Amino acid sequence: MAKDKTLSKSQDQLRRWENPRKKAIRNLIEVIGDKPLRDITGDDMLAFREWWMDRLEEESLTPNSANKDLVHLGEVLKEVNRKKRLGLILPLSDLSFKEGEKKKRPAFSSDWIKEVLLPPGALDGMNDQARAITLVMVNTGARPSEIAALSANTIHLEATVPHISIEPEGRQLKSQRSRRKIPLTGCSLEAIRPFTDGFPLYRTSSASLSATVNKYLRENNLIQTPEHTMYSLRHAFEDRMLAGGFDERIRRDLFGHRLNREEYGDGATLDHMHRLLQTIAF
Repeated sequence: MAKDKTLSKSQDQLRRWENPRKKAIRNLIEVIGDKPLRDITGDDMLAFREWWMDRLEEESLTPNSANKDLVHLGEVLKEVNRKKRLGLILPLSDLSFKEGEKKKRPAFSSDWIKEVLLPPGALDGMNDQARAITLVMVNTGARPSEIAALSANTIHLEATVPHISIEPEGRQLKSQRSRRKIPLTGCSLEAIRPFTDGFPLYRTSSASLSATVNKYLRENNLIQTPEHTMYSLRHAFEDRMLAGGFDERIRRDLFGHRLNREEYGDGATLDHMHRLLQTIAF
């Protein structure tokens, strides 16, 4: 369909031209599903932008990475629209990121979590696995992709201290420090009990998880501001640890971040972290 753009390219040039465009389409499908071009909505593209916003923060990427993907995606969709004479008005405006826009998502306030997200029935419209993953985030602060990747080998409900372990099982971790154990408390422990084998629906598709949860939160008026997303639960957990007076070493160990000073010893025990987390759990 794009022969006019590839006619004189060598095989290597063709590969380098095709690959980023194929990748952009794969990314979009992972977020919104595989749907006809005419069915792609502005809400779909907003979900795709939100997914990229969270990636910029989670994976320390630059706005340029997201913008390249958006440009390649736009090129493909516009080309199909033109060549197939579909005459569609594509929802592609106002999606790009400004350089330096790599901003941190705001945290949900504790009152918002307790009074809006956690009352009985608030999340009942989600599918069971998406709802459980959201609730596991509340008291663990784990990344959505980390929870989605859990399996029977990394969910330890029968241990003296029930916990999850974030391991490079079938996936690469963001860093060595991301490998960690997190005690389960409160609503997070109760939510994961039926899912001793993990969350197969999202194990290889955490992008669709974020899109599903964020769409539900938006459509049901469960977001505190338009800037809040599922990822805001991770920042809320960090804020609660800080307000609870947790030692910096413990906060960073639980969050999977490197300590900005020399480390000595093995850190806090699982039991000690469990007792601390019980003081801030919902």
